[in-house]
Order: sequence, then structure tokens, then C-alpha cells
Amino acid sequence: MGTRATYLHLKDTTWGASIRVSVVVPTYRRPELLRRCLVALFAQDFDPTAYEIIVADDAACDQTQQMVACLARRHGAPGPQLRYVRVTGNHGPAAARNAGWRAARGEIIAFTDDDCIPQSSWLRAGVAAFVNGAVGASGRVIVPLPPRPTDYERDAAGLQRSEFVTANCFYRRDALDAAGGFDERFTMAWREDSDLFFRLLKRARTNGHEPLIHVPDAVVIHPVRPAPWGVSLRQQRKSMFNALLYKKHPQLYRQRIQPLPPWRYYLIVAALIAGIAGRLSGYRRLATGGAGLWLALTVQFCAMRLHRTTYTPRHILEMIVTSVLIPPLSVFWRIRGALKFRVWFF
Repeated sequence: MGTRATYLHLKDTTWGASIRVSVVVPTYRRPELLRRCLVALFAQDFDPTAYEIIVADDAACDQTQQMVACLARRHGAPGPQLRYVRVTGNHGPAAARNAGWRAARGEIIAFTDDDCIPQSSWLRAGVAAFVNGAVGASGRVIVPLPPRPTDYERDAAGLQRSEFVTANCFYRRDALDAAGGFDERFTMAWREDSDLFFRLLKRARTNGHEPLIHVPDAVVIHPVRPAPWGVSLRQQRKSMFNALLYKKHPQLYRQRIQPLPPWRYYLIVAALIAGIAGRLSGYRRLATGGAGLWLALTVQFCAMRLHRTTYTPRHILEMIVTSVLIPPLSVFWRIRGALKFRVWFF
């Protein structure tokens, strides 16, 4: 079943006839974060009649719709038009973004997330990049961190080094159309943006040039949201979608995502299996050697994650517990992805 959407024009007001850029914001049951993002989008130093904002609600949530309607009334003409898209059918951020950009009227589609805060010059800087045949532009994402972040916060800051993440990127609508949009098999917020970027990059290289550029002046702030204890365990499921990205783009995956498999995880799991097998079969040397290697590698892994992070007792305990569980979970989800998407992926 494909993605379907119900479009709601929240205010019947006359806007400019020519929409240059459409901003698509997918959301899922986070109305307060979404409100903060939308307030920042209304404050852009860009002609308000030349852009629109489209909220693609993957939860089809009445509370979110009411909040969006309230903001639309408050920021009426001549401000940008705010439109609400209720997503049904396929779900996930890829499906929501597809519903959003397909409802758009702008020749340029700007993407950001509901937990982001675009700076006032974001839209102007991003749109200005579309010269000399450019079909895509990637802005700069800033993730503010405390002096001593948690492991989760430091990991989230890796977004600052990523290419063409949907927290801050722009594409020509015709390029999105030609590429078929986002692959909706990516049902989590993971690698669906890299997949689209890689497809467009391949098309550009086929044509002999790479009109996909970086625009450091297009800035989005991405605060790290509070996370529950042990959040890193839940995130291991994302490894399954690494397999799909690798299947579609093996060379680019190794060049730009992960040059080598996570051998540390495989070695830890192998040592654990050897220790258990030795214990069950009565081979003491195998049991002792396997258990000793597993313990040494796990302690090293935990120490690496704790380096330059906060040393509160709660965080230290979290690192100990999750460092034991992450390697087998990660390997499980990578194998699950390899089987699901039928690809030789390790």
C-alpha cells in the first residue's frame, strides 16, 4: 500500500500566486516541538508570499492539527501559508516527507524536522544556492552540547558531520520527482536521506557533473532531546536499514558511511559464543579464553564510550549495562537486515 494523504488548507486567504519554495516538516505526536519549529519558520527573512510551510503528520493527530490550525490563524496573510497533510497508508518519516513534497507547490523543496530550529536566514541562504544548475543543497546542522555530554548526546552530535540530512536540505522538486522521492522501505528515521542523496549523486555523475552543494550559511539548530535510560539499545534496530542502503549503494556506502564492518562487535560476539560453547561442552580452556577475551573487549568498549563524557553514577551504570548488550543486538539487527533485504551484508 502506498502513501496517501489528506490535504487541509488551514486558512482561506489570498497569497502570492508564485510559491518559490515549500518547506516540508514531518511530525509524529510532538506538537510542542513542532510549534517551536513552526514559529522559527514564520520568522524567516524571506518574502512571506514566496514560500509555504507543509506539516506532514504521520500520526494524523487531532491535537497536532488543532495546534497547526491555531498557528495558521495567528500568522495569516501576508505571512507564508501553513498547510496540514494527514498521512495515511505507509508510515515512517520517508513516507511522511513524500506526502509533504508531493503536496507542495514550490519549485524548491526545503526539508527540516519538527525538533529543529531553523535560523532566520536559513531559507534565504538555502534558496540562493540554486544557481548554475544546482539540484540540491545541504545546510549546516548545529547540535549544542554541554561540556560533559552523555554518550547519547555525543552520538547525536554526529549529525553535524553528515551529508544531506533531512534536518537541513533543499532539492529541486523536479529532481525529487525524477528520483521517485524517498524510499518508503526505510520505516525509521535512518538512512532514508542518505539513500536519496546517493541516488541523486549517481544521476549527477552520469551527467558528468555534481550539482549537489554544501551551504554552510543555511543553519539549523538541532537540540538534543531528553532520552530514556538505555536508549542506545533501542537504536540498534536502525542497523537493519544499513543493510538496505548497502544493497542499493555498496560502493558509496563504504566510501561515505562505513568503510569497514564493525569488527569489534563481531569479535565480542564471537568471544561470547566461544565462552558459552566451552562452558557447555566442558572445554575449560575455550570457556576461560572466550570469557576473558569477551570481558577485555567489553571493558575496552565501555571505556571508549565513557571517554570525555559525564561520569555521573547513572550514566556510568548505563554505559556498563548497554556495553554488554549493544554488540549482540547490533549484530542481530545487521543479520536481520541482511536476511530481510536479501543482501550479503556484515
